Amino acid sequence: MTKEEREERREYLMQIVRRLPDKPGSYQYYDQNGEIIYVGKAKNLKNRVSSYFHTEVDRFKTKVLVSKIWDISYTVVNTEEDALLLENSLIKKYNPRYNVLLKDGKTYPSICITNELFPRIFKTRNINKKWGTYYGPYSHQGSMNAILELIKSLYHPRTCKFPITKEGIEKGKYSVCLDYHIKNCGGACVGKQSIEEYQQNIQQAREILKGNTRKILREMREEMQALAEELRFEEAEIIKRKYDLISQYVAKSEVVSHVVDNIDVMSITSDEKNAYINYIHVNNGSINQSFTFEYKKKLDEKDEDLLALGIVEIRERFKSTAKEIIVPFELDIELEGITLTVPQRGDKKTLLDLSIMNGKQYKLDILKQAEKLNPEQKSTRLMKQIQDALKLPTLPYQIECFDNSNISGTDAVAACVVFKKLKPSKNDYRKYNIKTVVGPDDYASMKEVVRRRYSRLVEENERLPDLIITDGGKGQMEVVREVVEDELHLNIPIAGLAKNDRHRTNELLYGFPPVVVGMSTKSELFHVLTQIQDEVHRFAITFHRDKRSKRALHSELDDIKGIGTKTKEALIAKYKTMKNIKAADKEELTIIIGKSKAEILLNYFKNKEQNPL
Repeated sequence: MTKEEREERREYLMQIVRRLPDKPGSYQYYDQNGEIIYVGKAKNLKNRVSSYFHTEVDRFKTKVLVSKIWDISYTVVNTEEDALLLENSLIKKYNPRYNVLLKDGKTYPSICITNELFPRIFKTRNINKKWGTYYGPYSHQGSMNAILELIKSLYHPRTCKFPITKEGIEKGKYSVCLDYHIKNCGGACVGKQSIEEYQQNIQQAREILKGNTRKILREMREEMQALAEELRFEEAEIIKRKYDLISQYVAKSEVVSHVVDNIDVMSITSDEKNAYINYIHVNNGSINQSFTFEYKKKLDEKDEDLLALGIVEIRERFKSTAKEIIVPFELDIELEGITLTVPQRGDKKTLLDLSIMNGKQYKLDILKQAEKLNPEQKSTRLMKQIQDALKLPTLPYQIECFDNSNISGTDAVAACVVFKKLKPSKNDYRKYNIKTVVGPDDYASMKEVVRRRYSRLVEENERLPDLIITDGGKGQMEVVREVVEDELHLNIPIAGLAKNDRHRTNELLYGFPPVVVGMSTKSELFHVLTQIQDEVHRFAITFHRDKRSKRALHSELDDIKGIGTKTKEALIAKYKTMKNIKAADKEELTIIIGKSKAEILLNYFKNKEQNPL
């Protein structure tokens, strides 16, 4: 497209914008092929649409959208609520490319009560409202099965699929099945249970599915009292058993308040790419529906706009009639006959917190599922978290960590472990024998090792780490900085993991001078960093132990005349330690190194015991 064509297109669009009314409505953007690519809603059409064409618009995705617009249409409505409803309807109808996308590939099951003389109750994923009334959908199979099991225990609805009629019962067309014999059915098909009793049971089952358990319990208490007064105790006992079953079910369900009734709760949790809107419906003080919907962002949509759209769509989906909606923040929308509440305390605040927790958990579950399929995604996410926490210039792709190990300065060693993409790169691990330090001086030992490590990397033109972590606090960080920055003039970020008085790592330090980075010790990220610390500690300790063992073993065998190199290697390979060699019997030693050398070895140990000095 030439510059003249772009200017002509922009002028055509601006003419439409200038004619837009200052009224609420929905607007639609079209591409070069005449297809709707975006649908929006506005309290003021002219102000909202013109904002897309301001030169100071700095959002990249919005600029991309504007570059694709070739035509604009709009629909004026009476209220902002009507605009919101119209926007939702058009989005579902046209599925525009740049509108937020509801990621809802699942078909959740519902419970159906059929429109029959003797209704059946069962779970299904196929919704056809001419066959019956549907309750749900249920996102949690366990909750749905618990309700079905309760209804089955209480009312024994039939499970057969025969179209039972009054005439058929009167003519004896049906016969009882196994369910009747095992007392899972009342035998309505052969007149053992009256139509009135069966339908009364189904009506109570409907109330349970609606969440009206308290109403049923109240009616049962009244009926039990009436029967008791008439001395009909056996019938009262039957109702009491049902009463207890419902009471047990209610006790296990989420009872949030005895005063909150018929309320919707909506909250949103979002990141750069997705938003998660949680919906909870409370009836008679109990939660009877809870769902989280995932929306895929297209234009960096605000949480306020997404939540407003979600309220309309989710309430329509669940056929909600609630007159109050609890939300986490003020929304600039008005819904006829509906109150939007932002609670600060009390039962409603508890409900909102519960909704937010569910949304965050759903987001975490989705993230874990994606990371199982693509482990690299988890590494990238955690590296980004480290970068953000420490404000690093680049992702810490390569992290190196150092640790010293010695006993009173003897056999002093150090170790360096290397993690790439937060995974140990064992081929790059390095062991160091301390050469220039005498005695137990951890700071001097650290300086020597860091100097040797990075002098060599620079000399060999090897890749330098993106982050250095010291197994220690401010002192260790400072000596590493002195070598890296002051001596070698390298710009490598340095962090430290410090321990508390109980020798447990409890702080991440960073910067110069070092400051504590705010991070929970229970967080996933802190756990990853301490894993790096544990690994370098393990590696250093193992190296120190091996060196100590080899030195002890070598010097001891070296003192025995007649025991050559091959014999020593055979003994080391078999017994590993001097203690094991001393414990070996003559027959075993003879098999390994021969009779004469076995006698030399045993005589040496015997003389040493007799003359320890």
